[in-house]
Amino acid sequence: MSVSVGIDVHRKRSQIAVVEDGGAVRVNRNVPNGVEPVLSVIGDLPIGAPVAFEAAYGWGWLVELLEDYGFEPHLVHPLRCKAIASARLKNDKVDAATLAQLLRADLLPEAWIAPLDVRQQRVLVRHRCQLVRLRTLLRNRVHAVLADHGCDRPGGYFTAPGRAWLQALDLPDASRRVVDDLLVLMDALKEPIDALDAQLLA
Repeated sequence: MSVSVGIDVHRKRSQIAVVEDGGAVRVNRNVPNGVEPVLSVIGDLPIGAPVAFEAAYGWGWLVELLEDYGFEPHLVHPLRCKAIASARLKNDKVDAATLAQLLRADLLPEAWIAPLDVRQQRVLVRHRCQLVRLRTLLRNRVHAVLADHGCDRPGGYFTAPGRAWLQALDLPDASRRVVDDLLVLMDALKEPIDALDAQLLA
């Protein structure tokens, strides 16, 4: 007998529902995330059994687990899964069973599951974006400290001339400490950002 599986994935635990071909729910269990707990629920299912789960927080490990053990992963687009989003009764058991039922009925709004190398590339791109945002935050803080003292210059603050101008500013001790610390942190970010630029553009 064929089965369909729906998994409501969360950060620490996941709800797993196994639905038979006729629509009956064989099992609906909450387990900790990990290979052994998940396989304790679905490990005896036929090779190639389809498994649906939403594109929620931290699903990469689940794709690898399913592929490694011969299951067929189906990634669900959460915003397009109206049956779950608009349900009056919402809990993990209902969501997992709904995913399995939609999969069984071939009504699942699927998203593309990128290969591992693409997912890893995305990790690097997101990491670079976060580092650049952090650097921007630090730069904005320098601007705020200087604005508090009425200091400004026509050119940028973080070019070579701008840095020399910053170092020569006569600031109160606390403000000088803040600016110097911010510059040190910005300098520390330069190396990993430059390395990521070189790797991503290679």
